[in-house]
Amino acid sequence: MSLSRRGLHRTLVMVMLVSMLALPAASAEPPAAGIEAQGTETQGEAGSSQVAQQLTEGSYDSYLQQYQGEAQPREEIIIKGADYIDAEGMTPKLLTGLGGETGRYVKTEESGSVQWQLDVPESGLYHISVRYFPVEGKSSDIERELRIDGKLPFDSARNLTFGRIWVNESDEIRKDNRGNDLRPRQVESPSWQETLLRDTEGYYEEPYQFYFPAGRHTLTMISGREPMVIDYIKLHSYEPPAVYAEVKQSYEAQGYKATSGHTVKIQGEDAAYKSSPTLYPITDRSSPSTEPYDVSKIRMNTIGGNNWRVPGQWIAWEVAVPEDGLYHITVKGRQELLRGIYSTRSLRIDGEIPFKEMLQIPFYYDSDWQMNKLGNPEEPYLFYLSKGKHELQLEVSLGAIAPLLRQVEASVLEINAMYRKILMITGNVPDPYRDYKLDEQIPDMVSVFREQSNILYSVSEELVRLTGEKSDKTATLNKAAYQLADMADKPETVQKRLSQFKINVGSVGSWILEVREQPLEIDYLLLTSPDVKLPKADSSVFRKIGHEVSSFTHSFFEDYNTIGNTSENGETIDVWIGTGRDQAQVLKAMIDDTFTPLTGIGVNLKLVNPDVLLRASLAGEGPDVAMQVGNDMPVNFGMRQAAEDLSGYPGYAEVVKQFRDSALVPYRYGDQVFALPEQQIFNMLFYRKDILQELNLQPPQTWDDVYAMIPVLQKHRMDMALPLAQTTGVPVLEVNRAYAMLLYQMGGSFYLQDGAKSGLDTETGLAAFKNWTNFYTSYKLPLIFDFPMRFRTGEMPVGIQDYTFYNYLTVSAPEIKGLWEFVPVPGTKQPDGSIRRDVASGGTAALMLKQAKNKNAAWEFMKWWVGKDSQVRFGREMEGLMGAAARYPTANVEALQELPWPTRDYKSLEEQWQWVQGVPEVPGGYFTGRHLDNALREVINNGTNTADALYDYVQEIDYEIAQKRAEFHLE
Repeated sequence: MSLSRRGLHRTLVMVMLVSMLALPAASAEPPAAGIEAQGTETQGEAGSSQVAQQLTEGSYDSYLQQYQGEAQPREEIIIKGADYIDAEGMTPKLLTGLGGETGRYVKTEESGSVQWQLDVPESGLYHISVRYFPVEGKSSDIERELRIDGKLPFDSARNLTFGRIWVNESDEIRKDNRGNDLRPRQVESPSWQETLLRDTEGYYEEPYQFYFPAGRHTLTMISGREPMVIDYIKLHSYEPPAVYAEVKQSYEAQGYKATSGHTVKIQGEDAAYKSSPTLYPITDRSSPSTEPYDVSKIRMNTIGGNNWRVPGQWIAWEVAVPEDGLYHITVKGRQELLRGIYSTRSLRIDGEIPFKEMLQIPFYYDSDWQMNKLGNPEEPYLFYLSKGKHELQLEVSLGAIAPLLRQVEASVLEINAMYRKILMITGNVPDPYRDYKLDEQIPDMVSVFREQSNILYSVSEELVRLTGEKSDKTATLNKAAYQLADMADKPETVQKRLSQFKINVGSVGSWILEVREQPLEIDYLLLTSPDVKLPKADSSVFRKIGHEVSSFTHSFFEDYNTIGNTSENGETIDVWIGTGRDQAQVLKAMIDDTFTPLTGIGVNLKLVNPDVLLRASLAGEGPDVAMQVGNDMPVNFGMRQAAEDLSGYPGYAEVVKQFRDSALVPYRYGDQVFALPEQQIFNMLFYRKDILQELNLQPPQTWDDVYAMIPVLQKHRMDMALPLAQTTGVPVLEVNRAYAMLLYQMGGSFYLQDGAKSGLDTETGLAAFKNWTNFYTSYKLPLIFDFPMRFRTGEMPVGIQDYTFYNYLTVSAPEIKGLWEFVPVPGTKQPDGSIRRDVASGGTAALMLKQAKNKNAAWEFMKWWVGKDSQVRFGREMEGLMGAAARYPTANVEALQELPWPTRDYKSLEEQWQWVQGVPEVPGGYFTGRHLDNALREVINNGTNTADALYDYVQEIDYEIAQKRAEFHLE
């Protein structure tokens, strides 16, 4: 590795590690937006032990400790869902039949709350089960919050999840005309389920216990997302499974005998049910031992892998047992992604854990396929199965790793609280030559460092015992533990080592995220009689060599980049899509099963880099329709007679009613419209609820609130983030959205005289520019920063970012789940007291090329693609395929409402969307974003007067616009 590459690598690694720093102190129950917290200490005023205690007050551990030793009554208490006593924010619907059953049920909506009353005869700790039916919603997991007598028992009762059941749409895996398997679409298969309320993060193996004193109580379920039907809620005592030794004795007592000569193979990809649509069959061509195998064709021959890694996800298979008796169960699997640790699964047979050992089945790291016979190598476990059909279910579990994760998380919170207290004394850049006497100013610093060092060392030792090896996972813990112990011994060196200390603690935070994920890929499962010899998991060396040679040879003839099959008969159009292969495959499936049968129009879909669209069009080799092109492209193509004006096509007026007018602004020039919007993305205000509560702050409603908030944040070594335009890797620099926000809220516009002149040098434009630059000159907000990472660490607890940042936080920042929120941006107060919250939007579009051979067919495709049904299906399938990170920001108003947003978050989006304005595109307009950025830097770097700086650059913008208008012969 060269020196430059090594330096880049180190920089990236440091950024990633720092990003994983644990969180600042949080309260037991963060307030809702707009509610000011009273009587809280600031971060710098609270001692580390106090902060850590505050963090654990609302935890389930603390709750259990509070009721330690209480009785666990055996009596069952059943509350019928239909017997609710009150409802707020919803109108529950009573049903008498559902899912093939009759009875009395209640359908609860996706928002609001329902309350029941119950009488508890005996005080004690109870488990709670809910029997429910996941009625059709937005295809995401159901979320509810549980309150007992109006109070939240512990923090994680805020996020109780009720899953859905998914299956392959077709039992047979279809092939394209090249002989490659097509990934089966996942569809919902709802049925009645009974589930124990448990930790959705997987940190607690046992279901939650809830304390009820004897007497009358109320249970309240608050809907967070999705509707569901409730049959009953049951309070009872959950019986944990017996150990294998007891089960084996029961086998002998009941006279169960081992079977002989039977082998039943269940292919992994033939799973009957899954908990998530991301658990679709996948392909593996790395080994000739995978079944089914083809050296050159794509075969859907395994399941799981990195998609099957989140605690709580499960896959179930149906197996036909040939006769009553005892069997062994073997899993041919591969865990090649998590080195230094093992993945854990729990096994259920017909919904029940057969014995305790099946709660934690380890699958160790290995790059090759392994035969994992459940049980000890000397004595594999025996499972009694009766003749007939049974269900085997494997669920992701943290197992023995869970208590270690809880320990490390608590340790990091304690260390981070101390780090912040040190920072309040030394600042972000400590003087290395100054003795801050930190051990005197923070009396418990040394004891905290030493205690947490011991904890991390003990976790590392336990990890070695569990896995049987030392690895990078233990090295991370040992490094942080060593530094903590050394700083405890030498407190005078702490300020000099603060930067490295921050990185080491960040690496421990990264360790938590890595170890939580438990991937496993499965080729097949075997149900065998004890006397049957297992096949080898991997192929011989000679077969592997033959596979590699043959695979290399076929790579010259096989085309792995074509999306599905191509239409060869009838009316066809060429469509180019510029995103990933997954998106293209989903779209191709939608075209083949919906659009083509509906219209008779074939579509040749090609995955093409959008940068080549202009050159291909000039060469006459372009497509009929180009999808997911940037906002700057349609009008520029239209000016050059390369894009078709869509406004005259039949049904245009009805099509555009599906969007807000702001979505069409970038694609309209004069009376012509050169594209239809696909995505529309705009800014929201993201904030950390826990930190604002500590600082006694509310989310800012106006810019005056922002001006008052920034000094408070900076006093505590924190900052606010304003959006910055991306300056690298983009062909056209978009206008800065922070400036656009201020300009639009003051009633200004980017262009005057129908795009013939810039509007930035107007009185409004200049005032907005001055307000914008003041954030950097007077308030010293940073111009360069990594907001996603600093938001997670708490260094930037407030920021304005486009709303797709929500997807990032949901997936990549689980450690701050429930501690953040997004709301409409701060606005400008109007004379009548209202607040104007205008923001600018960006997005992508679909355009028709002027050279399209069959324009009517292309128009039919575009209408179908941007319609509600297609956008909803595409959005849901992408989220099912790739998880919440791929939530689709559709421009279709009705479609966005149908995507799986939590109700509260969608309401915030809808409120902001009403204020969105589009940024028009004009000939020469590409100079606007570029010179607006230049003017900003002129003011910040050289101290130039804001009016002078902006006037100079507006002259350049006006000159370019005039040149382009002359070029295109525009009056």
